[in-house]
Amino acid sequence: MATETATGAAESSGGMPQLDFSTWGNQIFWLVLALIAIYLILSRVALPRIAAILAERQGTITNDIAAAEDFKAKAADAEAAYDKALVDARAEAQRIIADAKAEMQADLDKAIAEADKKIAAKSAESEKAIAEIRAGALENVKAVAKDTAKEIVAAMGGKADAKTITAAVTSRMKG
Repeated sequence: MATETATGAAESSGGMPQLDFSTWGNQIFWLVLALIAIYLILSRVALPRIAAILAERQGTITNDIAAAEDFKAKAADAEAAYDKALVDARAEAQRIIADAKAEMQADLDKAIAEADKKIAAKSAESEKAIAEIRAGALENVKAVAKDTAKEIVAAMGGKADAKTITAAVTSRMKG
């Protein structure tokens, strides 16, 4: 009996109401009602909002990935166009250089040809002048040789006519 009195005193003292078997029916009812209310609130309000946000995020991610792929393709096209333009520019530069070299070579050849003509003309003039000087010098040498021979013959006491002296000087100059 002492144990029954102690147990009855503990039950009447309050303790934890959740563990009181007499109130379990009420507790289960309110638990089920609360779970149904939470389920309805979540299924009707919160979950559709979350699903909409997730769908919006997925759409944004998909659009961003598609835009990134598009930009990547455009960048690859731009790079290919840049490389082609660079190759074309280099080819054009090489063509311009080749044209400039050819033009400079043509101008150089023309200038060399003109210089060669001038040099040839001056050389011909110089040769002509040298030939004239040589001819004049030869004539002067003949005249001096004739005068010298005439004077030598006269100094030795002989007499020589001009024809004999000219023949002697001419034969000696011929070698």
